[in-house]
Amino acid sequence: MDIVVKGRKTEVPERFRKHVAEKLNLEKIQKLDGKVISLDVEVSKEPNPRQADRCDRVEITLHSRGPVIRAEASASDAYAALDLAAEKLDAQLRKQHDKRYTRRGSRRLSAAEVPDHVPGVATLNGDGQPVPAGEANSVPTKKIGSLEVQGDGPLVVREKTHVAAPMTLDQALYEMELVGHDFYLFVDSETKQPSVVYRRHAYDYGVIYLDTDPMVAQAHAPEAGGTLGG
Repeated sequence: MDIVVKGRKTEVPERFRKHVAEKLNLEKIQKLDGKVISLDVEVSKEPNPRQADRCDRVEITLHSRGPVIRAEASASDAYAALDLAAEKLDAQLRKQHDKRYTRRGSRRLSAAEVPDHVPGVATLNGDGQPVPAGEANSVPTKKIGSLEVQGDGPLVVREKTHVAAPMTLDQALYEMELVGHDFYLFVDSETKQPSVVYRRHAYDYGVIYLDTDPMVAQAHAPEAGGTLGG
């Protein structure tokens, strides 16, 4: 795996390229994420003199067979910005590594196993209603793949958890195009709301912001989530 260093509207000196190779320890990165494919470092400069304290910006993008990891930072010079971005990248890699390690050491209980491991837990039928103790054994259990489902309960086919820093709408659009999906889930850095940007007809884009309202939640208790429309 190589590190690709490029400049956007600015020249990248050879001395800085060597510093990048020393700062971003590939062996250390591959220990935290063994599926790394490539590592891109982009350097840009802000010409506005009012932003002299953060005129140099460094963005590190790590591509792997898992989710794309991006870390960026701005400072008064490119070397300081690289140090800050490298620290952010290391923190994200360690967090993701620890999460994978924790998941390997634990096993999810099937619905049928919960009463055996949690004393006093109520058994529910397919409608989510408690089943009397004498009738608990009468609830049909079926095997679907590696899961045991009681009654007609919902089957979770796949679960995914992504770790991501809040980002702007433009960044979310960029990420969506980068991974080639028709939608992208993110937390808006301005509103702090969970949001989804998605591709509409032709080349238009749409965005949905998710907000919570206790009154609406009570009125629509049977429903969950929303649809990508219009």
